[in-house]
Amino acid sequence: MRYEVRSPDIILYEDDFDLDETLDCGQAFRWEKFKDGYQGYYVNKYLYISGSGGRFVLHETTEDDFLKIWFEYFDLGRDYSALKSTYSCDETMKNACLFAKGIRLLKQDKWEALCSFIISQNNNIPRIKGIIGRLCEHYGGFPTPLQMKDETPESLEFLRSGFRAKYLCDAVKRVLSGETDLEAISKMPVDDARKALEQIKGVGPKVADCVLLYGMNRVDAFPRDVWIKRAEQRFYPNGLPDCIKGTEGIAQQFLFHYIRNIGNQ
Repeated sequence: MRYEVRSPDIILYEDDFDLDETLDCGQAFRWEKFKDGYQGYYVNKYLYISGSGGRFVLHETTEDDFLKIWFEYFDLGRDYSALKSTYSCDETMKNACLFAKGIRLLKQDKWEALCSFIISQNNNIPRIKGIIGRLCEHYGGFPTPLQMKDETPESLEFLRSGFRAKYLCDAVKRVLSGETDLEAISKMPVDDARKALEQIKGVGPKVADCVLLYGMNRVDAFPRDVWIKRAEQRFYPNGLPDCIKGTEGIAQQFLFHYIRNIGNQ
């Protein structure tokens, strides 16, 4: 990875990056296609990014914001070429990496990831984006737990989120009371961290693993949805390959995209 400052933009050179595969794959819900790229947010910091083929433009972005926010957010400090080379000792993972060469993990905010994946339960991406969009519109940005302290399931009816509203309220209460310390959880062994997150109403193993992976950068977490379970049954009935150990969550991104697109081939 290298970059250039061409005020008011940042030019990013990174071969292991594809905007569609990274920003429209279900790991974050506040990115939308815009002009010849995408516009979206890290919490409430806006970005318009465009480009392909190893060259990208972060429009109207300072070098300070690039280094302090977007470098981390797009996981630009990780060597994905080396990672994919390691994964390629397994034939299925090799094919998955070739199928979607430009997937990167997005390092999201802990609280936003928790709310987003609570909302994601038994839901599709357009509806998830709609609910989160209404939440942000109501508050003028993604709200903090303190901003939501007086919310009830009834007051959140404008979200049209159904049963998920009561789970959001429980998450707010637990975070504000200190019962759920997201920073402390992010440093726990992954099994303990998962159990801690599961104390929040409505948070099961899959949501907990999504929060760990996308909100806490715990790349040893491995979210299992219907597609990943299907991939495990088809390709790994005896367990996941050793070559992904320690970065199972990133491997899951490649595997999810692969199995979802090849279907029953």
